Amino acid sequence: MALDPLAIRLDDTVAVVTGAAQGIGAATAVALARFGADVAICDRNAAGLKETEAAIRDTGRRAFALELDVRDGAAVAGFLADARNELGPLGVLVNNAGGGFWAPFLDVRPRGQAALIEENFGSVTHVVRHGVPLMTDGGSIINVTSVEAFRAAPGFAVYAAMKAAVEQLSRSLALELSERRIRVNCVAPDAIPTPGDAELAFPHLDADPNQPSDHVLLGPPTKPPLNPQALVLHNPHPQDKELWAILLTSSDGLKAMAPNGH
Repeated sequence: MALDPLAIRLDDTVAVVTGAAQGIGAATAVALARFGADVAICDRNAAGLKETEAAIRDTGRRAFALELDVRDGAAVAGFLADARNELGPLGVLVNNAGGGFWAPFLDVRPRGQAALIEENFGSVTHVVRHGVPLMTDGGSIINVTSVEAFRAAPGFAVYAAMKAAVEQLSRSLALELSERRIRVNCVAPDAIPTPGDAELAFPHLDADPNQPSDHVLLGPPTKPPLNPQALVLHNPHPQDKELWAILLTSSDGLKAMAPNGH
């Protein structure tokens, strides 16, 4: 069924989205704003971050943006504290930031492996560790993982292992945080071609297998790049990854998708 912003409102909820300069992160941040949330965003891509910030403000909601590397735990702690001071208590954490590179496992040096672990797992732990104390009871944590967490991923072995680790972490956190009624869920998309991934085709030809990029290298695109924001904001559907993130922010969200409202 189609779902518009009137079906689920997040009015005055404060949401945090990491990796929000483009792609799924930007689309999720703007969609949260369209559903009524004030949104704090971060990314290493300053130009893209400004565009997302402007798009959030265009919805009439407040925005707080900071350029940072989510692998830096101290920087993440400062960003979340500033977001809390600027917008109010945090209600939603969306861990979207992550990235990788194509390389057979035996070609990945220790430095590259450490970078993959920190970017795809450590970043999540930083946000959760520093964000949960600033959250309201009954809030929501959404971790964007990957379908690679559930299948063999040759060329992306460490990346896939870290996404699986986030899946397991989320299960444990859901129980540990249940007394505060903080829900913890994962969204695990398959590869989604976005404008920012256009230059990442044929990664085995020119990628440095020890320097992670902002995005997973997808290989040759098989169809034109998608506009995830258009998918979410102009033709929302339950299958859209960003919309599932929106639904999971609200305890009533999934009820809206059920035929009888429950």
